[in-house]
Amino acid sequence: MADTYTSGAINFTGLGNGTDFNQLIDGLINVEQRRVTRLENWKASWETKNEQFKSLNTSMLNMKTALESFDTMNEFMAKAVNSTHTTQLTATATDAAQEASHTIEIGQLATTDVHITASGVSSLTSSIVTSNTNFSFTYAGESYTLSNISAGTTMDGFVNLINNHADTRGIVRASTIFDGSVYHLQLNGLDQGADNQLVISDTGSMVFNPSDFNETQNAVNSQIRVNGFPSAAGGWIERSSNTVDDVIEGMTLNLHEANIGTNITLNVVTDTTEIKNNVLKFIEQVNVVRAQIQAITEVDEEGEGSILTGNYGVDMIAQKMKNITAELGQGFVNYDPDTLLGDKYAALSQIGILTDAEDGSPTYGLLKLDSEKFDEALKEDPDAVAELFSANGIGESQSPDFTFTSLVEGTTKPGVYDVQIVSDGNQITSATINGEAAKISGWEITSTSGDTLGMALRLDNTNAGTYSGTVSIKQGKTGEMIEELEALTQPYNEYTYEGGPLAVLQNNYNDIMDNIDDKIAYETTRIEKMERNLKLKFARLDALLGQYQLRQGQLENSLTQLQ
Repeated sequence: MADTYTSGAINFTGLGNGTDFNQLIDGLINVEQRRVTRLENWKASWETKNEQFKSLNTSMLNMKTALESFDTMNEFMAKAVNSTHTTQLTATATDAAQEASHTIEIGQLATTDVHITASGVSSLTSSIVTSNTNFSFTYAGESYTLSNISAGTTMDGFVNLINNHADTRGIVRASTIFDGSVYHLQLNGLDQGADNQLVISDTGSMVFNPSDFNETQNAVNSQIRVNGFPSAAGGWIERSSNTVDDVIEGMTLNLHEANIGTNITLNVVTDTTEIKNNVLKFIEQVNVVRAQIQAITEVDEEGEGSILTGNYGVDMIAQKMKNITAELGQGFVNYDPDTLLGDKYAALSQIGILTDAEDGSPTYGLLKLDSEKFDEALKEDPDAVAELFSANGIGESQSPDFTFTSLVEGTTKPGVYDVQIVSDGNQITSATINGEAAKISGWEITSTSGDTLGMALRLDNTNAGTYSGTVSIKQGKTGEMIEELEALTQPYNEYTYEGGPLAVLQNNYNDIMDNIDDKIAYETTRIEKMERNLKLKFARLDALLGQYQLRQGQLENSLTQLQ
């Protein structure tokens, strides 16, 4: 009996010439399937590229986040303050604080006003209100009344009422003092300083009268002398808090203990270790992204490229980042020793940060730090180093005739701009900033257009004449890098078709992969249809061959009978 082959709804009886039609069809289909395989491999290559884009984009976003932790002068320019009596006084400093020593004498700490009842109740659940009543007081000169306090309100209930009432919870705190036998009611103002006096004026039907409240602590101001000032006997600088941030520029004093007659010394120093740590973080973050770009674009010794070798988007990102680390800082001007104008450090190379260009070096193409050169630069001018990294809208005039006065944050762009001002001796008659006419107001001019929009200058030399020069708006390398990273990692907007280069490429590659999916689907359908047709054709052929084989057998039998 002949074998029977089955595939789907089509059977091969095996009655043909013995040919395995299923194997034949599978072979033909496999040949066609290669086109699908090629498409799938093609799609996989785009997917791999997109994965690399995502990974690189993530690294750049991580870099941006890391840089944002020290992109201002205050964050970058770390200042440390040492105190000779930390139990009495500590302090912090911003970049605005000058390196100097200060003596502080603390005459008095600021306190809050505290009132405690002379009498008390035996239990927190004891009623202290005999009938519905009001409770009135003044605080910091303002009057307050809590109305309709219910009869039977307990000590605990009244404390909760004070602490949770919308009118009082932000100014007064209630609590109890247990002396061992009874609970006393305590009320205290929440603000320090002499102006924040608490006066209980009317207790209604409470068991405590206003006179029962004894002021156990008066609200007073803190008192300090700074560097012996005020020198007059009994003279003090007073503040309403023990945190004093408006006496010494850039410093916040934290007063802990008064000690008249004791001078506490505060030494403000630049924390060069922290500054160097910030610089090392900057280099590390740049190198993480550079190394990743190198890995996906490198060409090996045989000339074989990587997955994204020659990709214009990745190349553009690499070049933009290299430009930032190699070029002068935005708005920075090389220092002129003759005029003493310009920036001590205007480029990273001046402070020992360079790209490793040594062939075969394990850090080839990455930033490296010449520690000796950097330490020397930091020692010589730490402010200049800090500005190179973290200046944010610092304006400077390179002319002795006019002064930078202000800018509009977020509007005025960093850069170096030409300025020309003409005066007739009585007023400014004309002025341009970056070639554009400026608005004139008295002896001041303001830019009204372009990158300098909002920048204002003051003419100091009011004699008749024409005064030309430049003004710089400086942005440090950290801020410049962050702005570039923001642009490079901008998500794709499907309505404006805009976005960072990687986002645009990812969108394009997604379109390509969608098209490949369509081709795969088309090929799959075509091959399935082809397979069905082949099976039908070979099934008919198989049947026909079976018939011929049957007839052949019949003829052979007939011939045998004739013999």
